[in-house]
Amino acid sequence: MADSGQAVIRRKRPAQRVQSVNQVAEEPEIPRGEPDISCHKLQESLLSSASGYSNYRGILNWCVVMLVLSNCRLFLENLIKYGILVDPIQVVSLFLKDPYSWPSLCLVLASNVFILGALHVERHLALGRLSERLGFLLHSLLLLAILCCPVLVVFTVPSITPVGAVFALSIYTILFLKLYSYKEVNQWCRERRAKRSRSLERSLSAPAMKSSNGDVGRREVSYPGNLSHRDMYYFVFAPTLCYELNFPRSPRIRKRFLLRRLFEMFFLMQLLVGLIQQWMVPAIQNSMKPFRDMDYSRIIERLLKLAVPNHLIWLIFFYWFFHSSMNFVAELMRFGDREFYRDWWNSETVTYFWQNWNIPVHKWCLRHFYKPMLRRGMSKWGAQTAVFFASAFFHEYLVSVPLKMFRLWAFMGMMSQIPLAWFVGRFMRGNYGNAAVWISLIIGQPVAVLMYVHDYYILNHGTGA
Repeated sequence: MADSGQAVIRRKRPAQRVQSVNQVAEEPEIPRGEPDISCHKLQESLLSSASGYSNYRGILNWCVVMLVLSNCRLFLENLIKYGILVDPIQVVSLFLKDPYSWPSLCLVLASNVFILGALHVERHLALGRLSERLGFLLHSLLLLAILCCPVLVVFTVPSITPVGAVFALSIYTILFLKLYSYKEVNQWCRERRAKRSRSLERSLSAPAMKSSNGDVGRREVSYPGNLSHRDMYYFVFAPTLCYELNFPRSPRIRKRFLLRRLFEMFFLMQLLVGLIQQWMVPAIQNSMKPFRDMDYSRIIERLLKLAVPNHLIWLIFFYWFFHSSMNFVAELMRFGDREFYRDWWNSETVTYFWQNWNIPVHKWCLRHFYKPMLRRGMSKWGAQTAVFFASAFFHEYLVSVPLKMFRLWAFMGMMSQIPLAWFVGRFMRGNYGNAAVWISLIIGQPVAVLMYVHDYYILNHGTGA
């Protein structure tokens, strides 16, 4: 009995130690009815970084409410001052001055000549009827023609409007990048086939997606079996700029998902048109006089007034294009890779923003421009500068050609990202770097808009406009 009693005591001792630890960790329990003798403990204020507190949901909601209220005030002020300016018929007239002449649409349809030309050049190269040097020359002429032909049409056809020209040149720019990737990948396939002439193998291709039962959903394509009209036009319409022989495919088309994206596309397009007509156009028109008078204080005031609607329209356009439209096309074509953007809104550096806000362009630049230059011995800084230079060229190409004037504001705006990226990356990190990226987006775009609009009015309507 004594031994069993000692065993019970030994079993209870750990429980006593645990109880003593809990007494140290927790506040001492005060008997009911007794006053609090101590009510303080070692702790930091919530807003101090040392506190480790991170739940700022209420402050975020407050910011959203204040933003909505302030913009509602601006919207009501705009309605009281200008009335309702939204006119859908006016939008149609931006594309068509002459209802019997559709120059922008005809220009887009004519792009099939370059698509079929690139396909037939690749077919002849695959059969050995053309040498690699001659094929390279033909592809170079095709790519050069893709950039030059729409410029000639814009400057020679008077009925084409700036908005229609932007649409047509955007299509041709996308086609240029796609056909360049098409040429490069097929060349890599020929080089690999030459190394392994005994067997045809699939190269540079993503794995085919499997269906729910584990079977492969479709047969993989090998070079040169990919050189078909079906394969070519699938790539032309697919929401990507980088060519592959076998794209990842989704197992089926989700109809509800497709309808949601379609509704977003129509709704956001109407919202964009309404905001531009009701908010942007009056703000731009009221900014012309301060620019003519070189009233710097009024210029800054107009710039800040234009920054809010411009940035809001840019955000809506981003969601409309990169989420709604590209997901709609991808779902319709069962295109599996839906990474069209990453978390650019968390960018702490300018470089991170440009790498993540437009993934299709970033993948193309990385695959066909940046890495090839590194393989040729160029430094990382030189390759990054060359990528910014190419991006600046296409930005200026898409603005100056439709406006039929060359002021290089878009080009200089893109090239200014190089010193800005160095400064933010060197001296600003974390929240400060993120704030600097947001400021560059909110302020930089309206500056370029005002510059081009001012020069366009001066060129077309004289100084008295």
